Amino acid sequence: MAAHLTCGRVNLNILREAARKELREFLDKCAGSKAIVWDEYLTGPFGLIAQYSLLKEHEVEKMFTLKGGRLPAADVKNIIFFVRPRLELMDIIAENVISEDKMRSPRDFHILFVPRHSLLCEQRLKEQGVLGSFINIDQYILDLIPYDGDLLSMESESAFRECYLENDQTSLYHTAKGLMTLQALYGTIPQIFGKGECARHVANMMLRMKREFAGSQTQILPVFDTLLLLDRNVDLLTPLATQLTYEGLIDEIYGITNGYVKLPPEKFAQKKQGEGGKDLPTEPKKLQLNSAEELYAEIRDKNFNAVGAALSKKAKIISAAFEERHNAKTVGEIKQFVSQLPHMQAARSSLANHTSIAELIKDITTSEAFFDNLTVEQEFMTGVDTDKVNTYIEDCISQKDPLIKILRLVCMQSVCNNGLKQKVLDHYKREILQTYGYEHILTLSNLEKTGLLKPQTSTRNSFPTIRKTLKLWMEDANEQNPNDISNVYSGYAPLSVRLTQLLARPGWRSIEEVLKMLPGPHFEERQQLPAGLHKKRQQGENRTTLVFFLGGVTYAEIAALRFLSQMEDGGTEYIIATTKLINGTSWIRSLMDRLETLPF
Repeated sequence: MAAHLTCGRVNLNILREAARKELREFLDKCAGSKAIVWDEYLTGPFGLIAQYSLLKEHEVEKMFTLKGGRLPAADVKNIIFFVRPRLELMDIIAENVISEDKMRSPRDFHILFVPRHSLLCEQRLKEQGVLGSFINIDQYILDLIPYDGDLLSMESESAFRECYLENDQTSLYHTAKGLMTLQALYGTIPQIFGKGECARHVANMMLRMKREFAGSQTQILPVFDTLLLLDRNVDLLTPLATQLTYEGLIDEIYGITNGYVKLPPEKFAQKKQGEGGKDLPTEPKKLQLNSAEELYAEIRDKNFNAVGAALSKKAKIISAAFEERHNAKTVGEIKQFVSQLPHMQAARSSLANHTSIAELIKDITTSEAFFDNLTVEQEFMTGVDTDKVNTYIEDCISQKDPLIKILRLVCMQSVCNNGLKQKVLDHYKREILQTYGYEHILTLSNLEKTGLLKPQTSTRNSFPTIRKTLKLWMEDANEQNPNDISNVYSGYAPLSVRLTQLLARPGWRSIEEVLKMLPGPHFEERQQLPAGLHKKRQQGENRTTLVFFLGGVTYAEIAALRFLSQMEDGGTEYIIATTKLINGTSWIRSLMDRLETLPF
């Protein structure tokens, strides 16, 4: 089931198995038949850890979504609430429990808080008069969830907002705890590098936790050589740009949630001859996307302009494989062909799906609107007219294009210009509020507080220096046969990934001046390894680095890191971890607030 987690440099299935074991142990605590009431947000992440079959083995008979009022009827002994520690969810649980008590049904209630127990939530249940109804109140520490053979995410949807807007460092504590769990399973990470305030906090918490558990270190040979902690606000530009890899564009246009994407069904309808287009399906087509699918693993990180040729090549290979049946003469040959048939049919089905997805994306990427938007993004990245009001943005506002599109562009201009002149900023704000409504004044304020949209404080714009020194813009990026990470944005090399690349070779000392221009401190820590656990590296053996993005990472950045891992002379393989998988739209949305209009 989780074969794709075991095929990378690090076997991430060990982490998944540890999480499954803990879940089984909790379920076995509640003896008898069970119904699980899910906080809806948790169903996706849990689906990556345990399928329904595992729950069924432990007497889970029914599953419901948490909502107000009475619980649906279920003839079970135990009701278990799987919830995040949120006060508003406690009110719904109290409502459920009170309505069950009125029915006088003899039920045992349990709560499992994910990822941490909360005294505030317990207090709320006490105030509602239902705390005594619970037999077990426990926590299930689900910090890092394996998404793929080289990818872990905490799926903490508001981590960036909490850290940079609300000054709430809970998610950083969870990150540190998650990294301690990782070290318990994969050995102590000898070197820690970091850039940014949040990175510093996480490293400090990890080192403190290590001191507290000094006696109980696991005697495991380290799997990771280095941990790099990167704050999202060190590189605010990358998530704002439109991703141009195949996987990045799927996420930009349709949104990938917990490894699944929902697509318009028309393209996937199986038309039978003579039926025309009748009875097209209305339900979205739901597809799982990970490296378990051979073709997807091959094309996901390519620039979209190189995907067509890759699909065409694959189609010829599959077609030739099916033609082989005409050459099968002997019984042995026929038998061999038949044994390969399931794999070939799966490959053909996969090709059909990805050809349909590529057609859907191509309809958008070849449109004038997409091209115009991309042109303006690339002008900002290369420093063209970033200090004056942009006519394209003005036109988009006057046509009332989606607000998030406008905000992404305005924030991008601000980041590339190290802030906007006050009169330019005021002009944009006025236009946005007059067109989209004054309730968005809070959103604009949030963007300012996080540094995405800000007035220029100094006359000197440091971004051109950063761009030049780190080679963030590469003219004539080779999209078909890439030789640099800039192919993931057709010219722009993600700043976060360039920092990672330079850390491996030649080291950050070579870019000391640029690092000072970027927000937050940069640092290096070393963790003592128990005697006898120092890794002896074989000749030509690559180093393994865990890159942890605090505040979110995009699929294009992941593609760029995979490119670095695959470079023949790279010398380093990367495993990626993050608080959340994001794109520009979901990221800006997490910072949006609406002023509620008061009834007068």
